[in-house]
Amino acid sequence: MNIVITGAGSGIGRSIAVTLAERGYSLVLLGRNLESLETTKSLLKNSHHCHVCDIRNAEEIRKALANVSSLYGLIANAGIGGENQYGDQDRWQEIIDTNLTGTYQTIQECLPLIKKDSAPFKKIIIISSILARLGVPGYSGYCASKAGLLGLTRSMAAEYSGDGILVNALCPGWVDTDMAQEGLQGFADALKVSKDEAYKEAMKPVPLGKMSKPEEVAQLVAYLMSEEQTSFTGQTLDINNGALMP
Repeated sequence: MNIVITGAGSGIGRSIAVTLAERGYSLVLLGRNLESLETTKSLLKNSHHCHVCDIRNAEEIRKALANVSSLYGLIANAGIGGENQYGDQDRWQEIIDTNLTGTYQTIQECLPLIKKDSAPFKKIIIISSILARLGVPGYSGYCASKAGLLGLTRSMAAEYSGDGILVNALCPGWVDTDMAQEGLQGFADALKVSKDEAYKEAMKPVPLGKMSKPEEVAQLVAYLMSEEQTSFTGQTLDINNGALMP
């Protein structure tokens, strides 16, 4: 069974790749940095493929999938973070183009291959964020893009249910990745405190008082991708140590 993972060169994407490879899936790893993708590939059991690909460019996605005959699933994980402010240097368009439009294009380019797969149920998992549900000052682009992914999930789930394609989203809270560590450092710099103090401050609203490990997110993805899972579709699953209890 072939599965595409975007943003597979680091963090959550890399952990998902390791977990799914252990379960015997054949993976197509996509990302913008070949060295990072090759590092991920070196951690995996069996043979897999990786391609440099910017999901903002539909043609690059198409080329990366050129030799794939069919797909059992897609994990749309690629995305960027950070702040944006209105003005000449506003990152709004960059964030929306990557996180929302890029994910949409990835799904659309994968859909013909997913429809070809013989499994009775195929899977698409979209990695959103707790900030799809919460507002944070200075992160309008990120919050809007991640919230848009939840609408995309519901629409795609409804549209492709007749094809046996189950579409779900995950909203992780703090996960111990390089992106999270960069965010913590920025938080520390803004507060003029140490990174350890910033971590303690960031964890105060989190009932369990900790970050998740990327491997925990990967285990949840593995269940949603499994053949046994035939009932979840159009759903958003929160994994955030209790930081948000809708």
